[in-house]
Parts: sequence; C-alpha cells; structure tokens
Amino acid sequence: MTFACRLGCGACCIAPSITTPFFGMPNGKRAGERCVHLDAANRCVLFGRPERPLFCAALKAEASMCGETDAEAMAILTRLEHATRPRS
Repeated sequence: MTFACRLGCGACCIAPSITTPFFGMPNGKRAGERCVHLDAANRCVLFGRPERPLFCAALKAEASMCGETDAEAMAILTRLEHATRPRS
C-alpha cells in the first residue's frame, strides 16, 4: 500500500533545510523557512516539474514522518532536521 501526502500540509516544504541552490531560492532554504514555491493552500507549484529540487523529488511521504496531523508532521520533520544536522 502506498502512503499519500495530506494535501495542504506543507510540512516537508517548511521544516527541512535544502543546502543547495534551486530555482527561485539561489541560497537554498533554511530549516523552518517556507519554500517560495508553496502556494496559499500549501501545495508545491513545482511538483512534477524539472525545476523541482532533487531533495524534494527524492523525499517520499511515509506515515512515520507525516503523523496524523499537519502539526504532527511539522514536529516530526523538525526533530529529524535537528537530528541530522551536521555538528560543528
């Protein structure tokens, strides 16, 4: 069975950082920063387009990272971001 994104959640487009430049965000995206490609309904306007960052295209929704609510998804993804951040 395939897990499907919750439409309008947007947590995966806000919580994680993207360290490489991409279309519309030449400096990448900081963790917790809203991607400029989210529309007012929290949907990615680049979904399925070649300009979509590789990080985003490779990220697959799973129940373990999406939780039961949008707020839970944001909390889980924020924890994952902090846990995988390089230590200086």
